[in-house]
Amino acid sequence: MLSMILLLILSTAGPSAVIAVIGYAGIIALSRNPTSAPKIQMTMILGFVFAEAIALVALLVIFNLFVGRV
Repeated sequence: MLSMILLLILSTAGPSAVIAVIGYAGIIALSRNPTSAPKIQMTMILGFVFAEAIALVALLVIFNLFVGRV
C-alpha cells in the first residue's frame, strides 16, 4: 500500500513541476515580447496538454498495476 501511495505522489509531482516550469517560462517570454503572445500561448497550452496526458497515463498504469492487490 505504501508503494502505491509513493508512486501516485511521484506520478503527479513530475507533471506538476513541468506545468510550473512551463508557466514560469511563458510569463517570462510574454514579458519580454508581448507581441508574440498568440504563439507563446499556443506553445504553453500544448505543453500543458502533454504534461497532463503523461500524468493521466501514469495514473492509469499505476491503477491497473495495483487494482488486484487492494
